[in-house]
Amino acid sequence: MLHFSKLKFVFCLCLLTFACQKSTGQVGKVSVSQDPKFEQLLNEKRKINSSITINDRYKIQIFNGDTENSKKTLADFKRDNKNLDATIVFSTPMYKVWVGNFKTRIEAEKNLNDIKKKYPNAFLIKPNK
Repeated sequence: MLHFSKLKFVFCLCLLTFACQKSTGQVGKVSVSQDPKFEQLLNEKRKINSSITINDRYKIQIFNGDTENSKKTLADFKRDNKNLDATIVFSTPMYKVWVGNFKTRIEAEKNLNDIKKKYPNAFLIKPNK
């Protein structure tokens, strides 16, 4: 009986060794197929994120309110002012439309005077880091 048990053990060990060597469940090949529009979307997101970054520059806030009106204000501003960057920033519980990315306060105030003609509630801000 002891001899049969040893034989059974050796047989199971050989079978297990053979099965592990022939197993292909752990093959490390990965193939990723990506839609080309995904890269385009990532580039757009990077562009938007770079304009949102909070830095030492001045910005002009032209709107503060709900999401629908902020989107409408942003679209109107971008249609009329193609040379200035504009973005929507969410600050609980309001959406804000920020315009420009001015290095100096003088440059920002000059643009503020022009923007106030259409957006009388606009004001100058310098976002904190």
